[in-house]
Amino acid sequence: MKISYYNIGKTTLSYLEEGITIYEKRIKNYIRFETIVIPELKNTKNISIQEQKEREADLLLSKFNDSDYIVLLDEAGKLYTSIEFSKYIEHKTVSSINNMVFIIGGPYGFSDKIYKRANEKISLSKMTFSHQMIRLLFIEQLYRAFTIIKGEPYHHE
Repeated sequence: MKISYYNIGKTTLSYLEEGITIYEKRIKNYIRFETIVIPELKNTKNISIQEQKEREADLLLSKFNDSDYIVLLDEAGKLYTSIEFSKYIEHKTVSSINNMVFIIGGPYGFSDKIYKRANEKISLSKMTFSHQMIRLLFIEQLYRAFTIIKGEPYHHE
């Protein structure tokens, strides 16, 4: 299995980018992993939020294969503890999924097109975080999940 991780727009804060890079390298020791950045739309001041979400959706949908298993990181998704998330990841890695795709949307979230294409939604917290900050939080939790699966001493409980 491979895990793909999609973001809308580049991470612009250097401290977040540094943390993301550290965890990307670590995750690659456990599974095939790639981060894909969908370029942020230009000149969005003259379009509605809904139109912006639709355009982002079109860009995302053009990247997926029919067999990709799409998981949205969404505030309305299912909440997991770190242990539960590791079990979720472990279960998915032994299933028939070839490419598991996690998506963090843009600043306004996802369009209905993306919700319809998604296989499921997960949430990292009941709190709201910036779409840039959640990138680091998610990738750290993904790394944590693999260390839990392997019984490594990163996670303490």
